[in-house]
Amino acid sequence: MPGHTSPFPQTSKIPSSRKAAAPLHYRVEIGNLHAHLFQVTLTIARPLALQRVSLPVWIPGSYLIREFSKNLQGLQAQQGAAAPLAVEQLDKCSWQIACSAAKPLVLRYQVHAHDNSVRSAWLDRQRGFFNGTSLCLKVEGQETSAHLLELPAPKPATGLKRWSLATALTVQKVNAQGFGSYLAADYDELIDCPVEMGAFWSGTFKACGVAHRFVVAGAAPTFDGARLLADTQKICETEITFWHGSKKPPYKNYLFMLNAVDDGYGGLEHRNSTALICTRKDLPRIGQPKTAEGYTTLRGLISHEYFHTWNVKRLRPAEFASYRHGSENYTELLWFFEGFTSYYDDLLLRRAGLLDNAAYLKLINKTINQVMQTPGRLLQTVAQASFDAWVKYYRPDENTPNATVSYYSKGALVALCLDLTLRSESNAGKQGGATLDQVMRALWLRCKAGPLREADVAAALQAVGGRSFAAELARWVHGLDELPLKALLEQHGVAVLEEPAQLAQRLGLRVTENQGVQVKTVLRGGVAELAGFAAGDEWLGLEATGKAATSAEEGWRMRRLDDLTLYAGSAKKVTALVARDQRLFRLELTLPPALTTWRLVARDAALLDQWLALPA
Repeated sequence: MPGHTSPFPQTSKIPSSRKAAAPLHYRVEIGNLHAHLFQVTLTIARPLALQRVSLPVWIPGSYLIREFSKNLQGLQAQQGAAAPLAVEQLDKCSWQIACSAAKPLVLRYQVHAHDNSVRSAWLDRQRGFFNGTSLCLKVEGQETSAHLLELPAPKPATGLKRWSLATALTVQKVNAQGFGSYLAADYDELIDCPVEMGAFWSGTFKACGVAHRFVVAGAAPTFDGARLLADTQKICETEITFWHGSKKPPYKNYLFMLNAVDDGYGGLEHRNSTALICTRKDLPRIGQPKTAEGYTTLRGLISHEYFHTWNVKRLRPAEFASYRHGSENYTELLWFFEGFTSYYDDLLLRRAGLLDNAAYLKLINKTINQVMQTPGRLLQTVAQASFDAWVKYYRPDENTPNATVSYYSKGALVALCLDLTLRSESNAGKQGGATLDQVMRALWLRCKAGPLREADVAAALQAVGGRSFAAELARWVHGLDELPLKALLEQHGVAVLEEPAQLAQRLGLRVTENQGVQVKTVLRGGVAELAGFAAGDEWLGLEATGKAATSAEEGWRMRRLDDLTLYAGSAKKVTALVARDQRLFRLELTLPPALTTWRLVARDAALLDQWLALPA
């Protein structure tokens, strides 16, 4: 059984050539706890005469320019006891120091840390967390040198005696709580191993013989850590076996860092760790054996980020073979790296025995309806959506559903269609049938666990499937054709039922309801758009059309969207009373015909099991 009290086993060995002082030394301390400031001291043993340093503008895995340098302040440079050196700022995230190349150069600065996400840095009395992209300046010209990260224990005056530290970096010398010094082979490794600090819960387990640690910050007293460890162990063993069979994975140990908050969700993958955030109430609870929907979502997140250990951290777009930290890194392949990972995250939960067939179908059903209810799928291909992530996916607004499609969701459905097509054409229920599993493992070998191009995906599909899949890739990835989901699902034991859609979808609206109806999004081509609704409108009430109701006394106030069906009765048209920019409008709305949505149900359990329950 997994344990939950022992510290993370430090199994990594430092090569003797790396035990000497690193040419780049970062010391990260708590500067001003109440001001949320980390104090960073960077010592460059052998600087250039004109030394440049910079801070990344984005973090790999989250495709948005985040301008981390906005939080850096008080940058100073010095050599020995001499007077401080002039620091020249070159642009928004780069600085230059003229110095002597014969003496160590010391840079001191502070970083404001008040972003409680997985992408940046956080510091308060309960918790400290940071990614190297937020705190660690890159020393231009020495990116491939060894980097030492020193993390001293909090000073007694801070009152943080119970704090411990966790990171997946290689240990050089640490105390029992994990504070001390760690070593990274280069800058990319330094910024790919986030650091968690605090009075967190900690537990360990082994998966396929490899040490794993799970730390959780912010959990409620009812948190069931033993169950989280047991379920995560099943996920890890299932995924290691998926990629390697009985062989070891490509890392010596692995660290999960979970921040439990009142309201939040997300994750960011790293080479041998992941940072997660979830709503506190979604953690498993002692004495509650039934799996809550929120905990199912959390297990899917764990599965997703762990699968990225192979699919994006090692197998990765060829464009990401070497990251450019100061600008966008474009690729059309996020449909594969995020989408295929989104397909396998829940599928591997099923194979791990953490979902049954009905629960899995419910999850894939939700993904299908999300994509089908997104008008942008008819405007933008999933390859284009991948390329545009920097300006569309990570910058959503009221028009996002009309302009783009999620490369996560549609990419998952492309994977589903390819998997079911391979299985159908090769009778995958029989010995030796072709599956997408085999394609993924073939890509791992073909690309040597490294950079991948779409041509590699096409070649692996052809090798496994025995024919070219160029037409499918052209239609499903680079085209706007609807995916053949219904036919493929029915071939694998799933019945597709058409049921009435929710009222918001019938109207072509996305709204919030809190003692009133606020319009968030008006979907392209819907009856609400035809009537003239706009994002930001407050839908106050309605008057039924075709009756004598023309005065204010005969109209109806709306507090939720379902009030429309209550007050409209059998009317085919209504007049919507809308507030916009403190003005009142009457919009003539024709009530829509019945639209449908999908519900998936198991029709042939044996056939379905050949797809869901049996590893290929």
